[in-house]
Amino acid sequence: MATAAPILRTPAGGGEELFVPSSMGPIKVQVQWAARGGRAALYVLDGLRAPADHSQWTTDTDALRQFAGDNVTMVFPVGGRSSFYADWYRPSSTNGQATTYKWETFLTSELPAFLERYGVSRTNNAIVGASMGGNAALTLAGRHRDQFKFAGSFSGFVHPTYPLWNEAMRAAMWDEGNFNVDDMWGPAGDSAWSRNDATEQAESLRGLPMYVSTGNGRPGPLDVPHGIGNTVNAMALEAMTTAATQMFRDRVTALGIDARIDIVDGTHTWPYWQEALATARPMILDALGAR
Repeated sequence: MATAAPILRTPAGGGEELFVPSSMGPIKVQVQWAARGGRAALYVLDGLRAPADHSQWTTDTDALRQFAGDNVTMVFPVGGRSSFYADWYRPSSTNGQATTYKWETFLTSELPAFLERYGVSRTNNAIVGASMGGNAALTLAGRHRDQFKFAGSFSGFVHPTYPLWNEAMRAAMWDEGNFNVDDMWGPAGDSAWSRNDATEQAESLRGLPMYVSTGNGRPGPLDVPHGIGNTVNAMALEAMTTAATQMFRDRVTALGIDARIDIVDGTHTWPYWQEALATARPMILDALGAR
């Protein structure tokens, strides 16, 4: 288990696995240290089926390679499947969950305090996420503007309060671990739903550099290796994120809030999120002053 002693500068380059204390118990976090010991950090959030032993960003994309020469520490929290990276009301009542998910607290308090002991800044960070992590990246950044200077959502469900979408989330969370959505944010209409809806909370993002992307649901060459069955499922999921992204785009446009929003050819799968991260990379480095 890695431990940290107070130092003045982050390690320069290389990777490490940390175990970070939290109210949920020790949380594994994979990091790739800033190439030249810089203090900026990029938090990268997983999707609904987040594995317990690694971030899929580190195995299913070239994210580590993309930023290997950059002066920003990559931070990959591990675990949290079906959590939507939120602070839940209580443990899930349908699968024997022992502790209450408190992912917002972890990402915005416990983890940055731990990383600060390695020299990582608590106030010069970016946050991006795919699928489940996309909406969370936006809402967390909106509520914690002192911590995050950039936010990115890739195929995120960025409007969960849209009618009946809570039922779609209920089905997805039941499929991935028998989690109960009511234990997360209560029944539809509870204030927690609006609080965790990037479209409803768009005003909190004013002035924040953002990149929001989604596919249009049409399969392309990047889908072929994943098989026809996976592609059909990925098309259906991306149809929902396309609609959500369009509503988010209409909302920020009406409010006069600047954001780069791309709807590209593609489906709900990792190769497209790898491309989205590559597109976001120069924006992230500029926002953090990490070139």
